[in-house]
Amino acid sequence: MEEPKIVREVVMALAKCYEGRKVDAVAAIEARGFLFGFLLAQELNVPFVPIRKEGKLPYKKIRQEYSLEYGTATIEMHEDALKKDWQVVIHDDLLATGGTANAAGQLVQKLGARVLGFSFIVHLEFLDGRQLLEREYHCRADSLIAY
Repeated sequence: MEEPKIVREVVMALAKCYEGRKVDAVAAIEARGFLFGFLLAQELNVPFVPIRKEGKLPYKKIRQEYSLEYGTATIEMHEDALKKDWQVVIHDDLLATGGTANAAGQLVQKLGARVLGFSFIVHLEFLDGRQLLEREYHCRADSLIAY
């Protein structure tokens, strides 16, 4: 984040994954996902939709609970954030088991929108997150770096 040129290169690389595809919105997962998710939405010239931890959003919202290794968590999105049939890219900084991204995909679908793809900076390949997301949503889960 200290190097604007590198930040720009990262945003351009993320956007390239959706070149020639109709994207209606970018939904990003709190908190680190907001950093590049917002910039990706700006680059694609589409609305940015925040997906936040429970209790952080004002107004009317929908929620999705999901399992963690040590319990459960809940994420929320405004109920009017997406329009029916919109194609949405979900962005987060890191893909591990895919639990949070999967819950975000479920929120998108609850509003009648479609998950067009998933966008990550880093993917931990030794975990099964990519397989889960691609199987559940029949779309790509792109990342810039894999470990």
